[in-house]
Amino acid sequence: MKNNNIEEIPVYMFLGFLESGKTTFASETLIERGFTEGEPTLLLVCEEGIEEYDEEYLESNNIHTEYISEENLNTEYLLDLQDKYKPTRVMIEYNGMWKVDKLFNIRVPKGWTVVQVITFVNSETFDVYSANMKSMMMEHLSTADMIVFNRCDETTKKAEYRRSIKAVNRRAQIIFENKEGIASLDDEELELPFDINKPVILLEDEDFGIWYIDACDNPDKYVGKKIVFKAMVHKPKEYGVNEFVPGRFAMTCCADDVAFIGFKCYFHAAKHLKDRQWVRVTGEIDKEFYPEFEGEGPVIKATKVELDKPAEEELVYFN
Repeated sequence: MKNNNIEEIPVYMFLGFLESGKTTFASETLIERGFTEGEPTLLLVCEEGIEEYDEEYLESNNIHTEYISEENLNTEYLLDLQDKYKPTRVMIEYNGMWKVDKLFNIRVPKGWTVVQVITFVNSETFDVYSANMKSMMMEHLSTADMIVFNRCDETTKKAEYRRSIKAVNRRAQIIFENKEGIASLDDEELELPFDINKPVILLEDEDFGIWYIDACDNPDKYVGKKIVFKAMVHKPKEYGVNEFVPGRFAMTCCADDVAFIGFKCYFHAAKHLKDRQWVRVTGEIDKEFYPEFEGEGPVIKATKVELDKPAEEELVYFN
């Protein structure tokens, strides 16, 4: 849903399964927070849940609600809605059981540009959906700019969920809300099993995942730090001759498969390395802009890369 037309019509997408809180959030945003400021807005509802919209009130505020079936999710129907309402912004409450790519792959009216994707998760059912609908859950989480866990209580495994999601979507902002809808302001700081204040961070094999997540969230904390760690070589085709990724395969709570995690590494003799070799990397941490991260992230400037024996446990776990 990308368009180069200068007159951008921002599109906000809400993802999540039934009873995940999409309608409640959209209603509060539209009605209580005055998000649209009276401008003509098109609200596309792809799923009818327990919560309902006050359509009469929305209409009085220039917000036009249309219920759309999967059959009608096509270019012609969207063009008709654009001509009918001429919205300056669009909000889509997407059906949790539809493939996300279906919407991204169709041609949309000129100017429609997705500016934010928010995924809503009912924390009480997250483990069940993760176990039984992994691929669909993965779509919702990996696409999101923001992920909101609602209905949280003292038993919610916040740290575990957060680490697992960061392994597959490190750019997403993750928010936990209690059963009253209040966001948690006391997220526990990640307890590090290594000392970042020592002259050199000596990373144990099992601590790679913890370091990766913390470095993603706090790159400035690590800039200038020296580090030594064991990892597997990955050489993306688009990387330069002196670049590679030393990383590990990580088991997440929501992926069908494991995910390979790691940061770009610069090394003068990287051309001699081969995929899936195990190496011990010695270097210094810096940061640079990652297009896929939409911001800055850590990079390693290696001074030494030596072949090493495999880690005793090939997979990294976050729980």
